[in-house]
Amino acid sequence: MKFSIITVTYNAESTLERTLQSVAQQTYPHIEHLIIDGASKDNTLEIARRYPHAIVHSEPDKGLYDAMNKGLRLATGDYLCFLNAGDTLHSKETLAHIAATCKADKSTGTMPAILYGDTHIVDANGHFLRNRRLTPPEHLTWRSFKEGMLVCHQAFYVNREIALPYDLQYRFSADFDWCIRCMKEGARRGMSNRYVKEPLADYLAEGMTTANHKASLKERFRIMAKHYGCFTAIAQHIWFIFRAFIKK
Repeated sequence: MKFSIITVTYNAESTLERTLQSVAQQTYPHIEHLIIDGASKDNTLEIARRYPHAIVHSEPDKGLYDAMNKGLRLATGDYLCFLNAGDTLHSKETLAHIAATCKADKSTGTMPAILYGDTHIVDANGHFLRNRRLTPPEHLTWRSFKEGMLVCHQAFYVNREIALPYDLQYRFSADFDWCIRCMKEGARRGMSNRYVKEPLADYLAEGMTTANHKASLKERFRIMAKHYGCFTAIAQHIWFIFRAFIKK
């Protein structure tokens, strides 16, 4: 089984190397690491090309999710995952552990649609800050995301057969919509999702969605209304506000 790790970059010289090292240090051998660069003007490309395992594509793009769609088209692995510049795989054995859990479903004979696990949040030096507030359930379906994005896309490995393109109408939360649509497609094909009971990724706290939090929340409401209905989206957001208040 082969993994495609896709890293989208633009002027990422300060964060990319830790991601490259993380992939290069994996004990599992069957990996392609795609660097989808938006024509960086700093030393991003020079850093990426120091690593023989990295497959570098650089050209202007129309933003993050357009670049991620390019990565989807180029990926050849059986499962793919998006790992941002600055994010890392949790340990040197992470992909080996995921591969060990990836077996065909006994009842249907199909491979899992999604392989997923938990994520740690780290600082710019890679030091652990905290666990995510939301944790992955042992039994994940597309309906699970009514509770929010229970799985970070950095710990969300999608079977390439069901990996749909990102919807470019969303600028900040297309990953939320994408995860739901991929799980829907897997369910339509009768494929199960498989929980890997360990952290799979270390997520750098300063992502684009974090920097654009309000805009991201508005998009997430629209996405929830699309997939679960407007009444459910409103009810869930009332619950989200109450949950945040009681946890202060």
